[in-house]
Amino acid sequence: MMRTPILALAMVVGAGAAAAEVTLSIALGIAPADSIGSEFYVCDDGDQFAVRYVNSGANVLAIVPVDGETRIFVNVVSASGAKYVSGSHVWWTKGDTAILENEMDAGSTQNCQSQEAPLPD
Repeated sequence: MMRTPILALAMVVGAGAAAAEVTLSIALGIAPADSIGSEFYVCDDGDQFAVRYVNSGANVLAIVPVDGETRIFVNVVSASGAKYVSGSHVWWTKGDTAILENEMDAGSTQNCQSQEAPLPD
């Protein structure tokens, strides 16, 4: 009788490990008026990274590297500039300046400036 719960637990643990390896792809149709582009940023704290922007109809996204992870930020309404959110993180751009902030971590604000990407070595 004890085998059933142990087998069920093993199946749940195995499913959790398998789920960690799953990737997800979402196809977005790109119409002639839509765009995909990137911008390179240098921040006050020395961080440098590229951000990819996807503008596909109602889907307006920014793909930003945060703490070693690739994060997908979704555009939300803002009074000025373009504001994107991903969980507690906010990526806010206006002109050639940007701010990256974790709203759950006081003092985490990074001020960034758009620049030409460095040439590869």
